Amino acid sequence: MGLYRQSGSNVYAIDFVYHGRRIRKTTGMTNKKRAQEVFDKFKQDLKDRKAGIRGKKQPDFLADAAERWKSTQQAKWAPKTLDMVECSMAHLLPKMGRLLLVEIEAEDIARYQAARLAEGASNRTTNIEVGMLRKIMRKYGAWDRLKEDVTMLKERDDVGQALTAEQQRVLLFECGQSTSRTLLPFVMLAIETGARYNTIRTLQWGNIDFVNRCLKFGKDKTASGTGRSVPLSRRALDTLRFWAQEFPNRQPADFVFPSEKYGLHGTKGTFGGTVKVYDFDPKTPVGTIQSAWESAKKRTQRHCPNCADGTLVDREKPAAGFVCESCQFELPELPAGLTRLRFHDLRHTAVSRMISAGTPLPIIAKVVGWSASTMAKMAARYGHFGIEDMRSAVESISITEKADSVIEVPRFSPRPDDENTVTLN
Repeated sequence: MGLYRQSGSNVYAIDFVYHGRRIRKTTGMTNKKRAQEVFDKFKQDLKDRKAGIRGKKQPDFLADAAERWKSTQQAKWAPKTLDMVECSMAHLLPKMGRLLLVEIEAEDIARYQAARLAEGASNRTTNIEVGMLRKIMRKYGAWDRLKEDVTMLKERDDVGQALTAEQQRVLLFECGQSTSRTLLPFVMLAIETGARYNTIRTLQWGNIDFVNRCLKFGKDKTASGTGRSVPLSRRALDTLRFWAQEFPNRQPADFVFPSEKYGLHGTKGTFGGTVKVYDFDPKTPVGTIQSAWESAKKRTQRHCPNCADGTLVDREKPAAGFVCESCQFELPELPAGLTRLRFHDLRHTAVSRMISAGTPLPIIAKVVGWSASTMAKMAARYGHFGIEDMRSAVESISITEKADSVIEVPRFSPRPDDENTVTLN
């Protein structure tokens, strides 16, 4: 159709077929001559966009560009990264996939952000999706013209928490009650080393040195973390020795946490309890501990907040609420427990404990796999401290005595000419 004007409208629009797809958009012009200029420029932009790309045919639509970008990059991605990209595309392309790269504007991105937030997506998730859009457009030279007008959403900087000693005790107790025998040693190793989930999941027996009390991690999220050696705490070493007894015929290439299935013959599931393991494959790492992890966190709601050791049970009907079997403490609702705890918070816990113990940052960076350039930033993000921790820090500033001198506390005295004014002697 080319250039046209809808009935009842003074603004000219464009309607034509390009590479088998129909393109319709407004020119924003009420003057036909100016509208024709916009139309001609738009068509020329489609041709000029390909210039300087070394003769390769470039994608015109975002959907095509996204697929081509993915096909050229995914060989170097970790499985988790690929999952994240595919999840982002599943949200991004239905809304923006049929737009031409050259016609995407900052306003389109702002509308997409608003739509995702209305759907319940977090600022962080939306930023990841827009970030992927930015990479695609940058790859094909379409980002520079609008980068100054795109605003990323503000993200929370307080995400993450560090467990207290009591919370650790409760969590580890419930992990020990799990029907999955893998859960307790898996979580214990995360707390004691600060390693990421996937790094622990793919750990092999050949990487554990029981004699020298250390282990060597394989591939990690960052280059600084990959292949790092970490000494084992006494608790981590005892846990791994105990866990190793479950695999007397283990080989160096076997996974520490292998794929296995369970046949349940009771209600409890500690090591050697009433759970029978079958379909055991030491050459394949465990797929996920998510179900057991969520169940253990949910059970922490039943721990009495009053006496710490009691169990909250439902009150006898028709009474509502819950009561502790030990101290008879009553609650109208179950406490939150550790239901909002993320597995990654175990890494926050490990880092916070090391910082609180006064461990130098370069050593912490070596343990958890931070690069030197991000060390200070990561320490600020992962360090979680209470008011008493900070009180100890400021008290260390107030040194009033030295070996060879005494620092006097300043005295204030009133000036003769002004009773309300003080001077420092």
